[in-house]
Amino acid sequence: MNARVPQDRPERPYDVVLFGATGFVGALTAEYLATHAPAGCRWALAGRDLAKLERLRERLAAIDPTCAGVPLLRADAADAGALRELAASTRVLATTVGPYVWYGAELVAACARAGTDYVDLTGEPEFVDRMYVEHDARARETGARLVHACGFDSIPADLGAYFTVRQLPEGVPLTVDGFVRSNALFSGGTLASALTALSRGPQTLAAARERRLHEPRLLGRRARGPAGAPRFSRETGTWAMPLPTLDPRIVARSAAALERYGPDFRYRHYASVKHLPVAVGGTAALGATVALAQVPQARQWLMNRWEPGLGPDAERRARSWFSLRFVGEGGGRRVFTEVSGGDPGYGETAKMLAESALCLAYDALPEAAGQLTTAVAMGDALVARLQKAGITFRVADAR
Repeated sequence: MNARVPQDRPERPYDVVLFGATGFVGALTAEYLATHAPAGCRWALAGRDLAKLERLRERLAAIDPTCAGVPLLRADAADAGALRELAASTRVLATTVGPYVWYGAELVAACARAGTDYVDLTGEPEFVDRMYVEHDARARETGARLVHACGFDSIPADLGAYFTVRQLPEGVPLTVDGFVRSNALFSGGTLASALTALSRGPQTLAAARERRLHEPRLLGRRARGPAGAPRFSRETGTWAMPLPTLDPRIVARSAAALERYGPDFRYRHYASVKHLPVAVGGTAALGATVALAQVPQARQWLMNRWEPGLGPDAERRARSWFSLRFVGEGGGRRVFTEVSGGDPGYGETAKMLAESALCLAYDALPEAAGQLTTAVAMGDALVARLQKAGITFRVADAR
């Protein structure tokens, strides 16, 4: 693991800055910080529209009157100069501004240059790979920790696999399968990011190829995140349909960085569906969505149906839940674990992002820098924070 470079720099005005605070998930993250940031935390809200930020601050002050004094910082995702000033003003910068492939690159560059820790909610493989190629080396020099995918993409999978591996023997080949279930709805911003990623197949493949040219190869170890195939899972009693998300790549990168995952590690990621017709229908719907995403007019029509900034109301979020079950095997031992919580896309994602930022700001963490996963950057400390915040990590069975 690369040592984090000590920073000989003056104290910064803020511990945490939340960029994109007026969006749907951004506002939920701001509300979480308003009620859970520790006493003395110097945090600020940032975005391009000061009037919207002021209205959000008024909402936060109704939750906690001390929030009336939360600073407001104006910055636009396209203004490189403003983003450099923003990054230099804080120890940790959290951003909800996506699709990240369109709006995120300048902020990552600013944080890598300034030695500022960075967290986001991206689920876009192309963006993550591009940022590695362009900014990992500089972040290692300055000591910045660039941690992508700090929401439902991909904390439950990454930290769930990390938690599962810790229940298995050391120094032996390990396999982990993850099975996702949820009843949640999505917002316009989430749909826009997903459709953008689906529409950029060639660019995503090109970014992955370029990353492989820059990424050091493992010597004497192997870490993989293959897609797997549709099957009936006897372990869960459900149909397992492979999920083409960022999660398996993130888990495999954690495994590559941490020797605790053993000399040969494999992770597969599935949707867990009780009934075969639903599984078949879901696969067909995903295929249709991928096809529509390739047609600009169809993609725009879908985006217009759910505008960014809108999402499920508080009552619907309160009824939402997720469960990610893991089956881990190795060294003659088999364990069944689970990560579960409430509304995954919004309530719990806001919690995960905020706790990730606070973890980087305040906790004793491994000495590391560059582009990192949540397991590598924060590991046990973030698991403990999320457990305290109400997300369950448990061992269901072991044999």
